[in-house]
Amino acid sequence: MSVVATPTSTESPTKGKVEVQTEVVSDEDTLFEEGDFSKAYLAKSRILGEAIDELGFGKYQWGLFFVAGFGWFTDNAWPVATGLILSRLNEVDGAHYPPGRAPYLTLAQNLGLFGGALFWSLSADIIGRRWAFVLTFLITGIFSLVAGSSPNFAAIGIFDALWSFGVGGNLPVDSAIFLEALPSNKQWILTVMSIWWAIGQLVTNLISWGLIPNYSCPDTAEVCLKKDNWGWRYFVFTLGALTLVMFAFRYLFHVFESPKFYLAKGNNAKAVEIVHRIAKINGKTSTLTVEQLEEIDDKNLDGVKSVEEGKSGLFAGNQLVQQRLEKYNLSHIKDCFGSRKLAISSGLVIFAWGIIGLAFPLYNAFLPTFLELRGYEGETPSVQRTYRNSLIVSVLGIPGSLIAGVLVESRIGRKGVLFISLVLTGVFLFASTTARTSNANLGWVCGFNFVSNIMFGVLYAYTPEVFPAKVRGTAVGLAASFNRIFGIFAPIIGIYADLSTPAPIYTSGALFLFAAVLVVFFPYEPRGKASY
Repeated sequence: MSVVATPTSTESPTKGKVEVQTEVVSDEDTLFEEGDFSKAYLAKSRILGEAIDELGFGKYQWGLFFVAGFGWFTDNAWPVATGLILSRLNEVDGAHYPPGRAPYLTLAQNLGLFGGALFWSLSADIIGRRWAFVLTFLITGIFSLVAGSSPNFAAIGIFDALWSFGVGGNLPVDSAIFLEALPSNKQWILTVMSIWWAIGQLVTNLISWGLIPNYSCPDTAEVCLKKDNWGWRYFVFTLGALTLVMFAFRYLFHVFESPKFYLAKGNNAKAVEIVHRIAKINGKTSTLTVEQLEEIDDKNLDGVKSVEEGKSGLFAGNQLVQQRLEKYNLSHIKDCFGSRKLAISSGLVIFAWGIIGLAFPLYNAFLPTFLELRGYEGETPSVQRTYRNSLIVSVLGIPGSLIAGVLVESRIGRKGVLFISLVLTGVFLFASTTARTSNANLGWVCGFNFVSNIMFGVLYAYTPEVFPAKVRGTAVGLAASFNRIFGIFAPIIGIYADLSTPAPIYTSGALFLFAAVLVVFFPYEPRGKASY
């Protein structure tokens, strides 16, 4: 059961007395329970959530669907880009990697992604979502454009890490800011957002197919020179410019700071102000008032002393220093494990992200290299066929994302869809080792991409749903950070593994199956419940 607050009367947003009664309601429509977080926070979150429900899915949410969707786009586009240029860094007088050093580029990428996920997600819960929402794209766009001019392999590795630092912050921040603007009956749209993830892969492969094979050294060339190998550079320039265009759209759209972020910070007035500004864009009128939230504070449901009563210690007289110290303590991380149920959920979700973070790069990051090196029944490896097949594979991600959005509202819920898609992902990987022709292998890889996009769509939506706004950025950031940490091991394995063999595929498939087992023990099922 949960303690919530129900307003008995409302007046203007800034005037009038509103009496709020605390009552106990069923947990059937609320994901979190008393004990997971403070009673006062859950009560105010429910009031704010109901106010957002009144606004519906309007113009503001539609605009946010696009500009936030760019985050999913780049989250897949740039890691895929690293894999696409890897086999083309073979010019002897330019960005040439020493023998056996190709996976170092993927290692640099994952180090940047890890740093970005950790930094931007923590900042999202401390200084807000809006800054990270815009700056991540600016950083990615600038360093990717510089990367296209890299004189050697070391330089492209450094710039890959720097552009990845921007990319790493997209999903933790974007999923939070989008979910926190959604009415509870439209939370399933967060799963559909993965269509942008699939579009990112599709567009990236389309650009690469048009530029890399046509402006790269011929397959028959014994020595590849920089003047004959500008394809990968044109590709990076184009994708970087596209990222800056998306940055411009984000900046001009002027996304509001999340009202739930202000609520978590105790700024009731600002939270109410943002709700009314969104209501104006949607052509609605909100009944939410500051008094409704302040009444909860007056009730003192948690029995906590006020700030004035509780001041003591070395910095008691210096509010500025106190506020700075409070910002940078570990309370956000601790709150992710605030109750036994929440701790189990957080631990399993974060660990599952880590396992998937190792499984996916083992297969996907080296897919172009694997396809190009491996011949089937006398077929000659072809750069043109490699990038054509990568494009075909990416197309299958779009229907997978749409189907995921439908399935999560079915009886099996988020957990059921996530479990089945993880199992099928592992099965398709194992099955792909039976291919004896390039077309057969292409078919299995298409199946893998279809089900893996369903899996990622659900995973990217489930994770922010099972954490409240107070720690959502931090929690998703921890999961993404573990995903990147484990991803760092993939290129290290690639340094010593023979990428022309199916060994990475077997390992990857087994890891996906193990992640499916972890999903069985997830304690929360968000379907049909409000996530505040």
